[in-house]
Amino acid sequence: MNSHQGTVMIVDDERSIRLSLRTILSSLGFTIVEACRGEEALALVRTTQFDAVLLDINMPGIGGVDVCRIMRKASPGLPIVMLTVQGLDERKVEAFDAGADDYITKPFHLGELTARLRVAVRRGKTSDQQPGPVAIMVGDVQLDPGRHIVQKDGQQVHLTPKQFGLLQYLMTNAGKPVPHAKLLRSVWGPEYGSELEYLRTMVRQIRMKIEDDPANPKYLLTESHIGYRFIESA
Repeated sequence: MNSHQGTVMIVDDERSIRLSLRTILSSLGFTIVEACRGEEALALVRTTQFDAVLLDINMPGIGGVDVCRIMRKASPGLPIVMLTVQGLDERKVEAFDAGADDYITKPFHLGELTARLRVAVRRGKTSDQQPGPVAIMVGDVQLDPGRHIVQKDGQQVHLTPKQFGLLQYLMTNAGKPVPHAKLLRSVWGPEYGSELEYLRTMVRQIRMKIEDDPANPKYLLTESHIGYRFIESA
């Protein structure tokens, strides 16, 4: 018998998808709670402690992106994995900006989904248990892992958990070019490495928030054909 892996809420208006996910995830040791609408999911997250949420991006009523944004404000550390469909790249960008940690494209491979779900649950539990290191200051940008705060010119900048994790890793390694695959594995998990779309989206969003001119960044630089580098001093 599988040991308890965590409690996961599945939010999808398609009953067949909820049933399929419940069957496979329950067999792997997850406790499953279902919601068919965004309003129901938001009510549940206020009363139940979840280790992760699988959230469909297209639903009647409150859409998945808005649900994600509200959940993220209510539960900053809750891992949220969006379920999307092919051809909705702009919606994926919106999902990341709303605070999603990851996304899976339908029709999905159950092996990939369960692997990513395990990563999300594991990283969520780890972040709850481990204190952050000391604050990092580069130029006008300050990142305080302990308080989970980023400031630019003394003004607080709102970042989603994944944006914060990516910026923290780059600032911790300031001055060093960090390869794409290393960033993905360090921030998203060891199962990642080729999802360059994740990085491009996140880097663009971070630059919009910390750079004076995002089109000509002075902090978060692109290392052609390698990855990204945060400057060592300013």
